[in-house]
Amino acid sequence: MEQLANLLRQANVGKVMLGENLAQHTTMKIGGPADLFVEPSSVEGLEYTIKLIKEHGVKWRAIGRGSNLLVSDHGIEGVVIKLGEGLDALEMNGSEITVGGGYPLVKLATVISRKGLSGLEFAAGIPGSLGGAVYMNAGAHRSDMSKILKKAYVLFEDGSFEWLSNDEMKFSYRTSILQKERPGICVQAVLELEEGITEEIKAELQKNKDYRRETQPWNFPCAGSIFRNPLPDYAGQLIEKAGLKGYQVGGAQVSEMHANFIVNKENATAEDVLNLIRHIQVEIKQKFNVDLHTEVEIIGRK
Repeated sequence: MEQLANLLRQANVGKVMLGENLAQHTTMKIGGPADLFVEPSSVEGLEYTIKLIKEHGVKWRAIGRGSNLLVSDHGIEGVVIKLGEGLDALEMNGSEITVGGGYPLVKLATVISRKGLSGLEFAAGIPGSLGGAVYMNAGAHRSDMSKILKKAYVLFEDGSFEWLSNDEMKFSYRTSILQKERPGICVQAVLELEEGITEEIKAELQKNKDYRRETQPWNFPCAGSIFRNPLPDYAGQLIEKAGLKGYQVGGAQVSEMHANFIVNKENATAEDVLNLIRHIQVEIKQKFNVDLHTEVEIIGRK
C-alpha cells in the first residue's frame, strides 16, 4: 500500500494518506482507519487514481461527505476515495446545471435558489454531497433527485466511466442502479431545473431548513435517517410507538427528537450503533410484524 501511496503522491492526484481515521470524514463521527485514503483534486486525478488502483489490484470504494454512512470500528480495507474539494465544480447554463459529485447538497440548493432556479428546495438541510444524493436518490418533502437529474457521469467498480440517463439510473424510493445492480459512484451530474421567482424559492428553502432544524437532532453527530420508511408506515412513528425514543446502547441513542435517528451521544462505536439497530428491528418485528431495513449504508471490516 505504501508503494501505491508514493506513486499517487508523485502524480500529485490530491491528498494521499495512510491509515487515515474515517471518523473525521463521517457525520456520525464514527469509523476506523482506511488502509489508504485519497481525496482527488480533479476528475483527472480521480481517473489516474483508479488507473493505478486497477494496476495494483487493490480494493477500493468511494465516499462523499460521509452522511448516511456507518463505518466499521475496524476501518476499511484497501483504498477509500473521497469525493470532496476538487470534484465540486459548478457550471450553469440557463436552467441546466452541471455539478461535481463532491459539491455539498445544502450549498447547491442555496446557490441555485439565489439564481431563481427551482427543483432543489427539498434538499434544504440534507447534509450530503451531490454524488451521494444521486447514488441513493435522496429526497424529502415529496420530491427527490429523480425529479431533476438529466444524466450522471458514473465511475463503476471495474474502473470504467460512463454517462447514464435518468431512465438508465432506475431510480426508486431511496435507491438507484448504482447501489446493487451496477455498483458505482456519481462523479458529475447534469440537473434540469425550472426558472421561478427567486423570493418564493428562497422562502420555500428556508421553510424546509427550519422544519429540519425543529424536528431533527443535528445537535449530536448522526447519519440521517437510519431506516427506510416501510410505506405506508413511517419508521420513526413505529419506533416511537414501541417506546424506544431515548433507548441507548453504549454511546448510541435513539434520538429523543426524531425516533428514526440514532445519535452519537457519548463516544459511540459502530458496534454500539449496530447493536441498537438490531434491537430496534427485533422490537418492531415483534410488536408490529414489520421488517425495518436500513437506509444508512454500513461498510467496512467485520
